[in-house]
Amino acid sequence: MRKIASLIALATTLVSAPTFAAPAPAVGGDALSIVTDLTTEVGQRLAGSPREAVARDWAVARLTALGFAKVHIEPFTIPGWERGAETASITAPVPQKLAVTALGYSGATAAEGVTADLVYFPTIEALKAAPDGSLAGKIAFIDHAMKAAQDGGGYGPFGAARRQGPTIAARKGAVAVLIRSIGTDHSRIPHTGVTSWAKDVKPIAAGAVSSPDADLIARLAGRGAALRVALTMTPRFTGEAPSGNVVADLPGRDPKLPPILVGCHLDSWDLATGAIDDGAGCAIITAAALQAAKDGQLARTIRVLWAGTEETGGFGGQAYAAAHANEPHALVLESDTGADRVFRVTFQMAAADKPLAERITADLARFGVYAGDGKPEGGEDVGFIAAKQKTAVIDLNQDMTRYFDWHHTPDDTLDKIDPAQLQQNVDVWAAVLRIVANVSRPIAPAS
Repeated sequence: MRKIASLIALATTLVSAPTFAAPAPAVGGDALSIVTDLTTEVGQRLAGSPREAVARDWAVARLTALGFAKVHIEPFTIPGWERGAETASITAPVPQKLAVTALGYSGATAAEGVTADLVYFPTIEALKAAPDGSLAGKIAFIDHAMKAAQDGGGYGPFGAARRQGPTIAARKGAVAVLIRSIGTDHSRIPHTGVTSWAKDVKPIAAGAVSSPDADLIARLAGRGAALRVALTMTPRFTGEAPSGNVVADLPGRDPKLPPILVGCHLDSWDLATGAIDDGAGCAIITAAALQAAKDGQLARTIRVLWAGTEETGGFGGQAYAAAHANEPHALVLESDTGADRVFRVTFQMAAADKPLAERITADLARFGVYAGDGKPEGGEDVGFIAAKQKTAVIDLNQDMTRYFDWHHTPDDTLDKIDPAQLQQNVDVWAAVLRIVANVSRPIAPAS
């Protein structure tokens, strides 16, 4: 399913006229204007959907108007999927409606739904320990205990309930699976997000319920009650669907120097307008590149990658890495963890570039940013090319204390962005880009 279906040889296709009215010439290049206009004029941008196509055209027009060069779309195709009806309720021991949403790539129930006994598992490890066949004809429920953290550190381990849980439940015979939303809020709004299926597993209906509803299920299970749930989910797989990356350059003085690649993702989930995930990221990297160069042309080109189809599997990052495998990159960075302030910087650089890292750290101290010890992740949009070429990586870690309250929910909207914190991101990013894009000597590959 994760194989990119298109020929990347076509990946440098230049764009003709956009399919919508281009913005006025005096478009805003500040981050707040970019994310405001993207979420207002385009809205939700589910990967492979017509709205993602509109978003690509919008991005081309906006980046062109802002003065970027070689602005183009690099197309690829993905497995298409779209949401259908989704309802759930406890039918026993007491009738209770549940707030539910399908996970990306969820399978479907019959149109009339399914009613079955629900089996509660406090963790994914408990599900793994269940005997084979023990869930035949039943609905599995997977709980977890993710808490808010500045570095968002719980998302990886607790997110396994969403990424791996449905496959495990299906292998044990479940007819459907529900999870506690992978989030840190207490609102009655469920979080979506992609799941993946092993090649030998037929997708079953897989959804997430809101945190208060998960608490209710846990309380009933803790009292020894026999639970039954009625669930209807009718998403469908739509076959091969179009997607694409938007790539643009802010040209440097020396075209022989490998570029600095800065990435974000343009697609969003279909439940909201993708303001923090990841409209803000695209706004930050774009505004920062312009701000870094406002006092004069930089030595190196800054390449901006607004990747398509990150949410449903990182296809955009994979496509970029395939299309540009033979083109060296000096350094990669990505913004995809919201819009709150940068608090930490981490480096993956060769030992020879330790003085460069120290220079960046010293400059960022004025913004309250400190150097951390962790290894940068790069991210889905730039990580594939970084791994292929072993490029240097810088992560500018944002405060994620609030991020997973809204992540992948209908609440991912513009009002969640604090303009002052958004601008701090731009200032930090611009400071880093101003330094690294003016390094004329080679930046060594990461060791």
